[in-house]
Amino acid sequence: MLKAGVLDPQGEAIRHALGALGFEGVEKVRQGKVIDLELAETDRARAEAAVTEMCEKLLANTVIESYTIEVG
Repeated sequence: MLKAGVLDPQGEAIRHALGALGFEGVEKVRQGKVIDLELAETDRARAEAAVTEMCEKLLANTVIESYTIEVG
């Protein structure tokens, strides 16, 4: 997701389109992305550490984006 304070033109376009479709009361939309990874690692802590490193090095632009990791 984009960090708070970073302009989100896609979110604003979605908010406007929802209003045009009759969905009232939507005051703010933040648009993000989901990256679903399947890892061979079976140790939960090592998997989380590996994905954190992937996010920091490639998957997220940490200057303007924040990220969360869910292990299932």
